[in-house]
Amino acid sequence: MNYSVLIPYLAARVFISLVGSMLSVIIGWHLYQLTGDPFDLALVGLVQIIPVLGLFIVTGWVVDHFPRRQVLFACALAETLVLIGLALVMQRIQQAQPGEVDKQGIFFLLFLHGSARAFYGPAQQAILPNIVSRQALARAVALTATVWNVASTSGPFIAGLLLAWFDYGSYWIMAGLGGMGTLLFFAIPKLPHVKPLQKGWGQVLGGIRFIRGNPIILGSISLDLFAVLFGSVMALLPVYAIDILQVGPEALGFLRGMPALGAVMMGIALTRLPAFNQAGKSLFLTLTIFALSIILFAFSSNYWLSLLALWIYGASDMVSMNIRNTLLQLATPDALRGRVAAVNTIFIATSNKMGDFRAGAVAALLSPVATVALGGVMALGVAVGGYYLFAGIRSLKRLDDVDIAEQ
Repeated sequence: MNYSVLIPYLAARVFISLVGSMLSVIIGWHLYQLTGDPFDLALVGLVQIIPVLGLFIVTGWVVDHFPRRQVLFACALAETLVLIGLALVMQRIQQAQPGEVDKQGIFFLLFLHGSARAFYGPAQQAILPNIVSRQALARAVALTATVWNVASTSGPFIAGLLLAWFDYGSYWIMAGLGGMGTLLFFAIPKLPHVKPLQKGWGQVLGGIRFIRGNPIILGSISLDLFAVLFGSVMALLPVYAIDILQVGPEALGFLRGMPALGAVMMGIALTRLPAFNQAGKSLFLTLTIFALSIILFAFSSNYWLSLLALWIYGASDMVSMNIRNTLLQLATPDALRGRVAAVNTIFIATSNKMGDFRAGAVAALLSPVATVALGGVMALGVAVGGYYLFAGIRSLKRLDDVDIAEQ
């Protein structure tokens, strides 16, 4: 691995991921404290996801046409400026009369933050194969995913401490962390970059056309979309904690953190284990284990067994994610990685958000146990159906043996 580039890249991702996970907690706390309107909390997520969905064609084009380290630097700088803006707005609100809340200014800044994230997501995915060799990519994917899980898990906890110690001053601290990430991205040396050869709409829509014509990439993205869409359980954890397991808020915190703990532990193991010898079959095996862990959690009325099921849920998802993301990177030409990553970002955002919506909507009609169990059975169907549908993935031996597909 090229550690002189990988280390500042990973360190920058730690700071940016921390800020992202902290911001939603801190801004949500202050908004609800100021307005008392829970709908404002829904808008916090909405105004940040709209740019990701609306700009994905543009973001992929930019990531493929401009040096990716510069795109990452620009995104981190934009996020830092947004955080400074939020710090100033919140400082003014703190000094204003009760009831004077500049919600429009807050949501506009959050929209700008989401716009920067729309470019950041594809860029941080597409740049990794420019940093490490094909042989080291699977371990690098596991390492970056582990870093992200650690940051996203610890972020809300740190946010709670910042709120208790600094309250509205938390935004300045987040801006400082964002500034550190910006400097680290700036420290990454110049990397090789291949610009697309196509012109016109062919290059703008190149990512969509490439995915449609490549069974390995289409299969990798589709398996992730449907497995998470059907198998998501996170939205129903409060219901399980209160009504089924009959535990308190502290135990709920452990339930929510257990999938991330499983993912982090498995991610660390993947950076040390040898490469998969039967990568395709390993993917479908872990998808099956993922589905079975959901079914186990659905019928568990024992708190410790539920924790174990959620740990397996996170660990198996990490393995399948590692294989799928590595395949996505290895099979995509460098000139198309930004646009393919942009489409992948849409799939990830859709599966996560719609998975939570599916769980909540079905639970309103059925019992929580039936909802989770049904989701597990459907996720199992995705694993079994994908095994027979995507023969190209099933037959893969080593991940770095996959050929780079033609554009």
